[in-house]
Amino acid sequence: MIEKEYKEILEIAKIFNRAVKKAQEENRAKGLPNVYSINGKIVYALPDGRVVTEYEF
Repeated sequence: MIEKEYKEILEIAKIFNRAVKKAQEENRAKGLPNVYSINGKIVYALPDGRVVTEYEF
């Protein structure tokens, strides 16, 4: 029973990770930043590869 649940969780995680990666790629293609929280601080990963703590929309 636990093995089946573990496999289901892994499958859901794979689907989630693919969706997140696709959204990140779409943001970059549209020139939008990806926004993350690192150690409780909001950071913006800009399409040009820079990571900044402030972003003007």
